[in-house]
Order: sequence, then C-alpha cells, then structure tokens
Amino acid sequence: MYFEGSYPIDSRDVDPWNHCRPSGLMGILQEAAVAAACELHASREEMLDKYGLFWMLARMWYRLDRPLGWNEKLDIRTWHRGGSGASSYRDFDLFVDGKQVGEAVSVWVLADANTHRLARMSKIEEFQDSDGGALCKDKTLFRFKLPAEMAAADHRAMHYSDTDINGHVNNVRYADFICDAIRMDRLGDSCYVSALQVDYLAECMAGETITLLTGQQDGKHYVRGADEAGKSRFEGAVTLTPLDSGAAIK
Repeated sequence: MYFEGSYPIDSRDVDPWNHCRPSGLMGILQEAAVAAACELHASREEMLDKYGLFWMLARMWYRLDRPLGWNEKLDIRTWHRGGSGASSYRDFDLFVDGKQVGEAVSVWVLADANTHRLARMSKIEEFQDSDGGALCKDKTLFRFKLPAEMAAADHRAMHYSDTDINGHVNNVRYADFICDAIRMDRLGDSCYVSALQVDYLAECMAGETITLLTGQQDGKHYVRGADEAGKSRFEGAVTLTPLDSGAAIK
C-alpha cells in the first residue's frame, strides 16, 4: 500500500541559484508523510484522540541524482515498512516527468503526549497489514560517527519563527542550520547537496542558543548542534556534488 502526491517546487523552496534547498525538499517529504498518514487514518489528531500519542521524526535521509529547480513538479510515492518495534520506517521515491530523480528514508516514533515515553508500533492498528510490501527499501538509518575534530562555526539562537505546532523547532529548520554552518552561500552554483541525513536527538526550543560545530571526513561534511551544556541536539551529514561531475566535493 502506498500514497502518491504531486508537489510543485515554488519560490519559497529555492535558493539564489534556483536549487531547491534541502529544507524545501525535506518540507515536501514531510508533507507527503503527513498526507500518507492521514490516508491511513493515522494523522496527528487521530493518533492523539485514539491512542494519546503523537508523531516525532527521529531521522531523515535523502539522495538526489540532480538538483531540483523552481517550478518543477515533484511526484512522490511513499509507504511505510510495517508496524513493529518502537519505530516505523517510511520510504519515498521521487520523480520528475516520470523519471526517478532520487529517494528518501525516514524513521518515525510515537510518543506519549503526557510523558513523552515511546510507544510500540504493534499497538497501532492502522499500521498493521498496510505496508509497502515489495516496494520497501533495505536501507536502514543509524547514528553516524562524527569526525574526531570539529570546530565551532556559529552560535544560532532559536526563535518563534523556527517553531512548529508541537512547540519546538520545526524539523526542516535543522537542514537550514546545517547548510548555513557549512557556508553553502560561499559555494554558489558550483555544486548541490546530493545527500543529507539529519539525526534528531533532542528537542530545541525558542529562547535557546545552539552552537554549530563542523568537520569533514571521508568526503562528507558533518555538523553537530550542541546546547550550552555541550549535549548534542541534532547531527547532520552532507554530501556535496559538483554540477559538472559525479564526484563528491571534499
């Protein structure tokens, strides 16, 4: 069982070089996930009403074969992998004009609205026998190992404009923090973000200030967002690919 939706890439999604920003793409993926959950009668409101639980995104990864541009229509096919354990994988295939241009994988958990303790997916009736079957991907997401040496690149204050309906910083904003930390503004149109993984480790709230630390390892750029006590709130891994080559920028 899968959900299909079409999403135009509009002016709010693109950067000065007409590339869809990672946060724009992640916002579209999140909207597709929400629409798919609604189709399963597993929306935020339905989960709260029936089980007293709400959805939380734990990890997200995507890969693109090429940059996406303004006014392109992105067609997304998405499905989940089943309802067992404490988390649920959701897969995505991305198409433009019928041609696949990328894929994505996300990991979601359900938390108790009062205690924030995680619930087991096996109790969610809507996620039984409604997975993607043969479409399900093999890719699993794990917390990656950061470089041994990382340097502070920025101190980012969290504000009202960063927050969402749950009262904490919106999932897609972390992609903006990561791109700012590695100074995507200095790279111009020489490359694009061809792969990105974000691990959401602890909530960020308006009024907090997060230190962004950066490092490079094995051809990837890494970003760690740490609070004033030095605890990681989120971590990101970015692959940059030149527009005239398939090799990653180091």
